[in-house]
Amino acid sequence: MSSLDCKALLEGLLFVADGPLSMDRLVSILHEFEKQELIAALDELRLECERNARGIVLAEVAGGYQFRTRPEHAEVMRRLQRSRPSKFSQSALESLAIIAYRQPVTRAEIEYLRGVDCGGVVKTLLERKLIRILGKKDVPGRPIVYGTTREFLETFNLKNLNALPTLREIQDLAELPVYEEQGELPLDPSLSAPFVQPLLAGEPES
Repeated sequence: MSSLDCKALLEGLLFVADGPLSMDRLVSILHEFEKQELIAALDELRLECERNARGIVLAEVAGGYQFRTRPEHAEVMRRLQRSRPSKFSQSALESLAIIAYRQPVTRAEIEYLRGVDCGGVVKTLLERKLIRILGKKDVPGRPIVYGTTREFLETFNLKNLNALPTLREIQDLAELPVYEEQGELPLDPSLSAPFVQPLLAGEPES
């Protein structure tokens, strides 16, 4: 098959897939082509979307590749939905940010940082598949530990967890004083909201 066939096949697969397709998955499906051929074809597709100002972009998200609508078109895209998109509560955003940055983390640790009971919020995040149970912590009582999911990366358009903004970057956005120990959330629960808003506010494009 030619490089044109490769690009066309990739475009079709990405179009019908219900989520991002990893490179390993693409290699296993399109075994007629070498991995480097697939990478080159994906780069061509990405450039074509950018050069022609198409309504979709080829994004690398959640460890794979996916066609997504342009962020600047998000408001118009929402008109297609018959109902208002579900929103995250402030408590859910705060808890999700803590889990994202401190995982693996226990419910007790989340509650210590937020200063309130988080049982209902954790249950909601589990139901929405934004977090998952990673196992149990090797301490007395063996509490459950939580972490984020692939759906979390998809929802917030992140290639992987390394794509999360550093807390220093978020502090700069919020014009807050910089903490000396980067990577730690402030222990005072009242300070958590400014960190969450620049990171997770708003609805992702689809």
